[in-house]
Amino acid sequence: MALCRARTLGEAARDLGVDQSTVSRRLVTLEETVAASLFDRGRGGVVATEAAEALLPIAEEIEHDMARFAGAAESLERDVSGVVRVACPPDAAEVLIAPHLPALLARHPGLQLDLQAGEGVVDVARRVADIGLRTVRPETGDLIVRTLPPVDWVLATTPQLTRKLGTLQAWHEVPWVTFGDRFAHVPAAQWVREHGQVAPIVRSDSLRLQIAVVCEGLGAALLPARSVAHYGLVPVRVGAKLRRSMTRWPRDDLFLVTHRALRSVPRVAAVWDFLIEHGEQR
Repeated sequence: MALCRARTLGEAARDLGVDQSTVSRRLVTLEETVAASLFDRGRGGVVATEAAEALLPIAEEIEHDMARFAGAAESLERDVSGVVRVACPPDAAEVLIAPHLPALLARHPGLQLDLQAGEGVVDVARRVADIGLRTVRPETGDLIVRTLPPVDWVLATTPQLTRKLGTLQAWHEVPWVTFGDRFAHVPAAQWVREHGQVAPIVRSDSLRLQIAVVCEGLGAALLPARSVAHYGLVPVRVGAKLRRSMTRWPRDDLFLVTHRALRSVPRVAAVWDFLIEHGEQR
C-alpha cells in the first residue's frame, strides 16, 4: 500500500518510518512469498503490476480492520493519559494551540501532545494522526468531522511599513509576499494572483516563513486574521475606491477531524474538546 500510494521506494520508506533498503528487502520477500512480481522498477520509481492492483483492495480492507481493532482497544482506556498526535497548519499550532497548552496540561497532567505542524494535509483515516485540524473536508474514511468557524485572511504587515504605505490606492503599491507553486491553488494565493498585478518579492510554500519575512518589514502578505496581532503585525489600510473594486478577502473553511473509533478515547476526547473550545473563539 505504501508503494502504491508513494510510487517511489524513498517516499514509501518515509511514510513507513524505515530506510529505503528495508523497503526494498521487504518488497523482495513479499514478492517471493506470493510468487509474483508486484512492481516494475524504473528510474522514475515503481509502478504497480496487475498482481499488485489485484491485491491492493484486500490490503486496504485489512488496514481498515486494523484501524478499527486499534480504536476498539484504545477505547478501553479510562484515564486521560498518553500521547495524542495532532496534525495542523504551523500557524494554527502557534496561535491556536501553543498559548493554551499550559491550561490543558494542568487539567490533564498525564497527557502528552505530538504536534505535527505542516502545510500538507495528513490522512487521519489512515491513522497517521489522531486528530487533524484542516482546511479541506475529507471525502472518504470512517471519520467524525466538526466544522469550526472559518478562517478569514487579511492583508497585514509591520506597523512601520503600514505607515509608509499609507492608505493603498492600487495593489501594485504592495511589496507582496505569497505562496509558491505548490500551494498556488489555495484561496490566499489565488487572491494575490488576481489582485497583486506585480511579481511578489518573496514566494514560499511555508506560511510561517512568509510571516517571518513580513515581520522583518520586507513586505505584506495575506495572513489568517487571528495570527496578525499574535505576531505584532497590523492590517494594511485600503482606500475606499480600491476596496469597492476588490473581491472579498479570502476565507478558508476549517474542520476538526478524527477517526470514529478514537472519538470516545479519553485522551483524544480531551484534546478534541480543547480544540473545539478554542477553535470556536473568534
